[in-house]
Order: sequence, then structure tokens, then C-alpha cells
Amino acid sequence: MFDVDKWQEILSTIKKNKMRTFLTGFSVAWGIFMLMILLGSGNGLSRGVAENFKQDAVNAMWIWTGETSIPYQGLKKGRPVRFTNSDRELVKNLGGVDAASGRYFMGSTQYSFEGEYGEYTTISCHPDLKDVEQLILDEGRFINQVDIDKTRKVVVLGKDVYDGIFKEKEAIGEYVKISNIPFRVIGICREPGSTRNRSAWIPVSTAQKVFNGSNRLHSLAITIDGQTLAESQQIEDKIKNSIARKHRFDPKDDDALGMFNKLEAYLETMKIFQAITIFIWIIGVGTLIAGIVGVSNIMLIVVKERTKEIGIRKAIGASPASVVGLILLESILITTIAGYIGLILGTGLMEGINIIVEQSYEASMASNQGRGDSLFRNPTVDLNIAIASTVLLIVAGALAGYIPAKRAARIKPIVALRDE
Repeated sequence: MFDVDKWQEILSTIKKNKMRTFLTGFSVAWGIFMLMILLGSGNGLSRGVAENFKQDAVNAMWIWTGETSIPYQGLKKGRPVRFTNSDRELVKNLGGVDAASGRYFMGSTQYSFEGEYGEYTTISCHPDLKDVEQLILDEGRFINQVDIDKTRKVVVLGKDVYDGIFKEKEAIGEYVKISNIPFRVIGICREPGSTRNRSAWIPVSTAQKVFNGSNRLHSLAITIDGQTLAESQQIEDKIKNSIARKHRFDPKDDDALGMFNKLEAYLETMKIFQAITIFIWIIGVGTLIAGIVGVSNIMLIVVKERTKEIGIRKAIGASPASVVGLILLESILITTIAGYIGLILGTGLMEGINIIVEQSYEASMASNQGRGDSLFRNPTVDLNIAIASTVLLIVAGALAGYIPAKRAARIKPIVALRDE
């Protein structure tokens, strides 16, 4: 049953001690406010990094060759390992490998069109590279298997290459000279997550034939069908063992074969952010505990100041339960109101920051033609976590007030009446 007199007494006590009540509530509100800020910031960084990873295929892997550093099967160390077209077929046919593209390195080459010149990077590849690197087509199409089979002289221009030599003219179907050899433009595309797109893509078979590459490949770019770190490493070991067997080098020789597993890097990075989240929770909870301790200390002072009053109450028949309830209700009231204010301010601030971040992201997407800076994304806190934190704070506030309340209930009336 709602006891109006008890609540009026609690409110009267709070009004008489405004500064003390404010400082107590502020410590609680600051604790929940900082917890929301810390959790929101941690979520924003984690989501931003995760999105940056996903701008390329998260399950992508790059493989390149080097020189052996370990003698193997009677062969001396220092032997160069060289990829050929057959290595791409070998890897593509292995279980767990989805897309696979070989790359023949051409480096910086000269491009020209109607008196306009520029030095740009030429990347020779298979059609699968579009999936590995998540390339974004603005116009036309990417290289296809027919281009590879017929060694067509076709090229897909990066956005900066197109802007540099075509100056907003129509490019699809036109011929651009690459090292004085005409190539027909079939598409214009962009690399994800990059503001500079100074690359162009041609069929790897054409590069090998026209630029005297024979059947040589310098590296492989693939995607793998692995969802966990264990699955990813298993596929990685299978690829390494197959290539080592073909080229006769020790699979443990890291100098002979280099590999970068993006899924492994992604999962390891997410582990770091999980650890950061745990650290944030520790700091946030510590801040909350400091606020709760403040509530407990204030309640102890309240009990000390009202010792005589409590003694009179008990002398005229007040039960220990009513004394405990009075102190507990005051503690819960201060904690609940302060915690709610801290929750509203914290979540409101993070929502405001989120609006600014998203507007900035949309602006960068517009300026970069569909690709934005996503280092910090959606820095908000899950509503369920925010509510659960506030409820936990209220429960903790009740516990903080319980100890001084029990102390007040044990005061003997005769002792209390003598208190000065």
C-alpha cells in the first residue's frame, strides 16, 4: 500500500539536504553516463573496423612466392619458387577454395588517349579478382573468361585513370594505348575503401602474351570457404602443402611461400576489440561502483544524523521493518532518478554523435562515389544493455542502502535518545 506520509518525509529530507543529495545523485548519474559513453565508443570503433574489413572479401587470401631457405629432398636452399598458370588451377580445384585469380605483375605503365598521358598501375588478372577485391563497377563490365581464352586486348579503367586521360569523355568502346599498345575500354570501376583508384585491369593471358610473360604468375588472390579460424587455417595448410609438394620445398619454409589470410586477421582483430569491450565494462562498472559506494556513505551519514529521530520512532512503536524501509526507499529513489538521468544523457549523446557520424559518412560516400570512411560507425548502445545496466544500478543502490538501514533498525531507543 502506498504510504504518502513516508514519501513526504523522504522528499522533505531530500529538500533539506539539497547539496548532499545532488552530489550523491551526480556520482550515480556520472557512472551510468560514462558507461554508456564507453560502451557506445567501443561499439563504434568495433563496427567501423569490421566494416572496413568487409570492404574487401573478409575470407580473402593472397599468396606470393620467394626463395627457399631450407634444404629439401637433396635440393639446396636459395632456389626461387615461381608460379605458373597451372598453380592457379591447382589452388582453384582444392576443396575450400571459392574464387581464384592469378596476377602477372606489370607495375607502372604509360597510358595515353588523344594527347592525354599518365603513369598508372596495370593489374593483370582473372575474372575472379572482382569477387576477391570486391571491385565496384561504375560502367560497362569486368574481364570475363572469354577475354582470358581469346587473349583479348581489353582494359577496365580505375576511376582516376578514366578522369586523368578521358576528361569526362565517353570511354566505353574507345581504345587507350598501354605502353603504345591499343586496348579497348570495356569498363570503369573503383577499389573499395580507397579514395585513389589509379589502377587498371587487363586479362592475365593478354599480359603474358603481349608483354612476354609466358605462363608466369607473380601471385594468387583467392577467397576461401572458411567461417572460423580453425577452418581457415586448415584450408591455408592444404594450399601450402599442395604448392610445396609441386615445387618441392618444405611446407614450413615461410621464405619460399608468403601468405596473408584476411579472415585470420579479421578474427584476430575482432578478438582485440572483444578484449577492449571487456576492459570498457571493467572501467564502466568500476565507475558505477564508485557511485554506489557514494550512496552507501551518504546513507550512513543520514543514519548518523537521524539517530535521535529513529530512536523516537522506535520508542513510540515503529517497527524495525519500517525504519529499514524508510532508509531503503530514500536510497532507491536517489539511485533510480540519477541513474535514469545518466542513462538518458549518455544514450542521447551517443545517438547525437551517431547522427553526425552518419551524415559525415554519407557525405564521404557522395564525394567518393559510393565508398565512405567507416573507421567509426554506429556508436550506439543496445537498448536492452542500457536498461539492464540501469536496473542493476538500482538494485545495487538498494543494497548500498540496506547496510545503513539495518544499522538504523538495530539502534536501541534508549541509546538513540541519549545521542547528541
